[in-house]
Amino acid sequence: MRIAVYPGSFDPITNGHIDVLKRSLKVFDEVVLLLAVNPTKKSVFSVEERLSMMKESTKGLKGVKVDYYPGLTVDYCKKVGACHLIRGLRAVTDFEYEFQLAAANEFADPDIDMVFFMSRKEETFISSSTINELWGNGVDIAPLVPEVVLKYYKNRK
Repeated sequence: MRIAVYPGSFDPITNGHIDVLKRSLKVFDEVVLLLAVNPTKKSVFSVEERLSMMKESTKGLKGVKVDYYPGLTVDYCKKVGACHLIRGLRAVTDFEYEFQLAAANEFADPDIDMVFFMSRKEETFISSSTINELWGNGVDIAPLVPEVVLKYYKNRK
């Protein structure tokens, strides 16, 4: 069984994330959508809220598991028997960060390979930070996020 882990802060999960997830399911038997908390980022949503949004957004997708792990993602991979980490690339600006992250992961565990999926052109500008900024400025984000995400934003008012 080919297992991959797709880690991220998912604050919130976006349609871009879902697209990468669906495409990765064509390559892997199981994909763990892993909420990996980045201590340097200030989150808009709590861990519980993000997990709930992730589970609701992926309901009905065969081969998807949603989980949370506070430690190193490569350690989580070992724990679940995954040999691949999935990452999405939107633009050249993502490449430098992802290249450094791949090098750090390879240093920590050379048996874990990174697999990159390029964003579709219409989704290259979608990021959780952009979604948060657009919502905070009154822009309709409905075409960019799963329906459950809108419910969470509306409940925050």
